Amino acid sequence: MTKNNTMPHGGTIKSGTAHDYSTGGWRKLRPILDRDKCIDCLICWVMCPDSAILTEDGKLTGFDMEHCKGCGVCAAECPDKIKAISMAVEEDL
Repeated sequence: MTKNNTMPHGGTIKSGTAHDYSTGGWRKLRPILDRDKCIDCLICWVMCPDSAILTEDGKLTGFDMEHCKGCGVCAAECPDKIKAISMAVEEDL
């Protein structure tokens, strides 16, 4: 690459964050929380690729549906003995 190349590097975000864009509109599945089962381990929060897990005072409070794409990572990462998060078809809700 030469010094005069004006093309930006791939994957470079020049300004803003993912929260500037509502991306939940193409979701086919949505996470459902069983609050009685949740132990607030927050593994879902760590693993969510969209930062769509809402927390307050170290506890899971819900999901940011404006940014959740329904990928199911939160449900897959919820500990097997707990399974407090499940995925449901968006139209069924």
